[in-house]
Amino acid sequence: MLMLRGYVHSEILADHRVRGAAATDQVPQEVLEGGPILDTRDGGVSSLGVPDHSLVLTFDDGPDPTWTPKVLDVLRKHRAHAVFFVTGTMTSRHPELVRRMVAEGHEVGLHTFNHPDLSFQSESRIDWELSQNQLALVGAAGIRSSLFRPPYSSFADAMDNASWPVAEYVGSRGYLTVVNDTDSEDWRKPGVDRIIRNATPEDGKGAIVLMHDSGGDRHQTVRALDEFLPRMQAEGYRFQNLTEALDAPSANTPVTGLELWKGKAWVSVVRASDELTDALVVALALIGVLVFTRFGLMLVLSGAHARRVRRRNFRWGPAPVTEPVSVLVPAYNEAKCIENTLRSLMTSEHPVEVLVVDDGSSDGTARIVEEMRLPNVRVVRQLNAGKPAALNRGLVNARHDLIVMMDGDTVFEPSTVRELVQPFADPRVGAVAGNAKVGNKDSMIGAWQHIEYVMGFNLDRRMYDVLRCMPTIPGAVGAFRRSALERVGGMSDDTLAEDTDITMALHRDGWRVVYAENARAWTEAPETVQQLWSQRYRWSYGTMQAIWKHRRALVERGPSGRFGRVGLPLVSLFMVVAPLLAPLIDAFLVYGLVFGPTAKTVSAWLGVLAVQALCAAYAFRLDRERMTHLISLPLQQILYRQLMYVVLLQSWITALTGGRLRWQKLRRTGVVEAAPGAVPVQQAARGTAGDRGAVG
Repeated sequence: MLMLRGYVHSEILADHRVRGAAATDQVPQEVLEGGPILDTRDGGVSSLGVPDHSLVLTFDDGPDPTWTPKVLDVLRKHRAHAVFFVTGTMTSRHPELVRRMVAEGHEVGLHTFNHPDLSFQSESRIDWELSQNQLALVGAAGIRSSLFRPPYSSFADAMDNASWPVAEYVGSRGYLTVVNDTDSEDWRKPGVDRIIRNATPEDGKGAIVLMHDSGGDRHQTVRALDEFLPRMQAEGYRFQNLTEALDAPSANTPVTGLELWKGKAWVSVVRASDELTDALVVALALIGVLVFTRFGLMLVLSGAHARRVRRRNFRWGPAPVTEPVSVLVPAYNEAKCIENTLRSLMTSEHPVEVLVVDDGSSDGTARIVEEMRLPNVRVVRQLNAGKPAALNRGLVNARHDLIVMMDGDTVFEPSTVRELVQPFADPRVGAVAGNAKVGNKDSMIGAWQHIEYVMGFNLDRRMYDVLRCMPTIPGAVGAFRRSALERVGGMSDDTLAEDTDITMALHRDGWRVVYAENARAWTEAPETVQQLWSQRYRWSYGTMQAIWKHRRALVERGPSGRFGRVGLPLVSLFMVVAPLLAPLIDAFLVYGLVFGPTAKTVSAWLGVLAVQALCAAYAFRLDRERMTHLISLPLQQILYRQLMYVVLLQSWITALTGGRLRWQKLRRTGVVEAAPGAVPVQQAARGTAGDRGAVG
């Protein structure tokens, strides 16, 4: 549609060259000395003029949606006819004006499709210009025309060795070439009086008068026409169509059958392309507003979050949280990763008990855990029932009131659990999101995900924390109050994004959900495009499911209503709508590079990239990450982002068609062995270790 619009708006295949004057020795003398109507049909050469006291007003370059209706109004007011030499581009875009011309008795001629100087064009290009012009005319008004006026033409005596062959060839195709012998020069905008003087023939002679109803501001033309018509009619002039003046059959003939339907189809498609691309431009403006609003919010609010939690005297509550924690590790075929995960937990600076919930693994995950014989680590086995069921099973078996959840492919730093549970010193906090990081960022795909995690996830979480509408507790590193989980019914399998689902449920129940920037966890990101696709497809679709599940929050009162009217719109706009519309930026980029103002297009795209780079650099600075990883940011924007677009589009299609996506397990490699930092000794769990017993 962009290509079609560009073609119809003379941005594609347009040739704006104009040839200067050339020799005239090959032009027949009767043409140079004859009238403005050139007939080269049937191999002959003749020229004609119009009779005395006959004026044929001709208007070039239209129809124009602003000025053509005004010209037609003046002609109708004074009961005058004229000839409109229309271009195919304008006819295709404004067919209703051509229909009005025909309905009000005017004659219509061809002025090519894209308005090129035909002296530069091949015979095949000339045929194309004429046939496309006719196609547009048929589609607009159901007629064909045998009248033709070459672009950039003038008087007959201006015909030269470059333009004459065009007139000969066009005549061989059955057209009558019409130039002019009286130029109003309205295109110069010399003033109303001057236009009238230029258009007035001498001594009652007939004339073909050149005017324009398009190509710029034509208010002088309209005013001059309103004075010129009655003045010349009072002098006995008649304003006629060309064939009326020549007393010849009409140059416009009706078209029926397949050719008529082809023309109508063409006009319909052009209109659709115009309307669609206009809508795309609006959508592009919308996505621009959304993108820059998100960037602005992230920069301002994430900075505010960092300043607040990094103040020297900042405390979540009156005393630090020291009570022991139950860490739930749902595991399905995690044999390659589980040992690294558990050994990282054994270095925790905070007392923990670890429950590995083996969800029907077939690779010996549970056996590996048992053979490690680690203190405070238990295995709970169940038949394969999915991650939500595994987490709920772990919750039943957990001994403590603070619950940390992590994935079986993730490793914690020694301070992670301690940092993760400190916000629970505030009794209003029901859940805490940790800082998930990519552990395998040495590959290109890993580096791209690393940028995404630092910028797109953690910077977002700071923003959402300040706005009190955190959408997701990451499955890799999150903590919950047992009482908060029990009040909302535990983990649900209604969606494929159980982490987003539970987070929204907690918001609606009135709990605060916050972000702990120092609770770092290193996770194994997908290392192939197929695995990445599977993961993000599940995330995108699951997020849509969660938004739909909690849609009633939009109309509810209290904490649920606040989240529904603040959190859900933000999440929907920034996580679902904006990424879906964002490909428009790239579509217009490619179009602008090929057909538009290349320099401006590149500058605009580099400007957007610069803003993204600024946000990414700020995010990396807040997370204390090395800036060298941002080297791959431009390539990420070109390649990685396109993959995410298609994933989101597929998720939309699945949602709209009512498809059901299954949980897809990613293959792990175990490359994330340990988190950076020192390795302290595991502290023994203390406190309420005996008040809940294991089940199964």
